Amino acid sequence: MSHSPATVQAELNYLRNTGKRPVNYTYEPPPGVPRNSGEVDTRSVTIRNARLAAPAGDLSLDSSGFQLVKHRSALADADDYASESRIKAIYYSEVETLLRAVTGAQKVVVFDHTLRDGTPEHGRAGVREPVRRVHDDQTFDSAPRRVPRHVPKEEAELRLKRRFAIVNFWRPIGETVQRTPLAMCDARSIDAADLIPSDLVYPDWTGETYSFVYNPKHRWYYVPRQRVDEVLLLKIYDSQTDGTARLTAHTAFDDPTTPADAPARRSIEVRSLVFW
Repeated sequence: MSHSPATVQAELNYLRNTGKRPVNYTYEPPPGVPRNSGEVDTRSVTIRNARLAAPAGDLSLDSSGFQLVKHRSALADADDYASESRIKAIYYSEVETLLRAVTGAQKVVVFDHTLRDGTPEHGRAGVREPVRRVHDDQTFDSAPRRVPRHVPKEEAELRLKRRFAIVNFWRPIGETVQRTPLAMCDARSIDAADLIPSDLVYPDWTGETYSFVYNPKHRWYYVPRQRVDEVLLLKIYDSQTDGTARLTAHTAFDDPTTPADAPARRSIEVRSLVFW
């Protein structure tokens, strides 16, 4: 939008590499155990307005690792997202259809979703706060392990021999984002040495994600005032190794231009396996 600045300066929370593997809990950990281990390395970075990026096609899933697309959901009201059954019956199908259209994939399998609210009320099950640390939701080791968890064994063996990806489908709920927007790092500015495998502990299993160490080469973008009919697609993993973007780092951040009375951000993200 024309009134949004071309860039903002904001602080992002990277990881300081101490040589110890970070551990992050998705729930309240046992007494005496920190929710997030690992030393935070807060850096002030320039974050570019993705709406002003030129040419627009330069910011795409396969080049930068993220892409903004227009999409109006049948779940038009914020209250629609309070229903788990409506999300799975209506929204999952919308996600699959759009991802097939954008990527040219043969098959899309949605495997989970997360609702986020910047002001979670006590006891609201399944709603998490925005994540304010630079991360990617899977690693090169953990992503392939997702396939046999969500498709039949024989099919999984075939799928793992061909290209597949994991894509996060991120949408504001209820109203335009003003507070804690999402920042995305251009995949072309990420070095392999920036990635630090980290444990993400759920009550019943432990996943693996990437934390990131600071690199002055990183090019950050955000979508100011992202609307409910706009979706960000984030490349979490891609098995392709021909120069295609394999992942992107992302994080919520505090936009210094946010009005003091701006409402908390509410959003939904849906993660899918994408098969070619």
